Amino acid sequence: MFGLFAKGVATATRPIGAERSAECAILHSSSFAYPWKEADFEQLLAAPETSARGAIETKESNLAGFILSRCAIDEAEILTIAVAPAWRRNGIGRSLLAAHLADLAAMGIKRVFLEVDVANVSARTLYVSFGFRQVGERKSYYRVADAAPATALVMRLDIN
Repeated sequence: MFGLFAKGVATATRPIGAERSAECAILHSSSFAYPWKEADFEQLLAAPETSARGAIETKESNLAGFILSRCAIDEAEILTIAVAPAWRRNGIGRSLLAAHLADLAAMGIKRVFLEVDVANVSARTLYVSFGFRQVGERKSYYRVADAAPATALVMRLDIN
């Protein structure tokens, strides 16, 4: 899957593995107050139950964004999605989510879950546009720098 983003620079979404752990950790740290470590990504990306896709800038092969899920039988949970600050607001998240959901459907996944910070309106809007709906909430779920823990909305999408 190819697209033009960020001032005409091309990106391609494709499966990624543990070879991208360091890049995922750096990108994650630019997106979350309490980011995961490189070793966390290495372990997740090497696990057979993990499905991951990256948006790769085609000229320099830099990681512009990524998404990863853990799968079990016919369900998946999107664990994280992140887009590099310079690439945000260019459709990368939408492109990643669309391709990833297609990957999951091809694997026979029937239900996809995720948690999203109640205050993250742009992410919530993106998920709703794909058909996710709120099925619960987790109070004080996200640690927030210099603030009270934030509530996470639990969302679900039925596919296939």
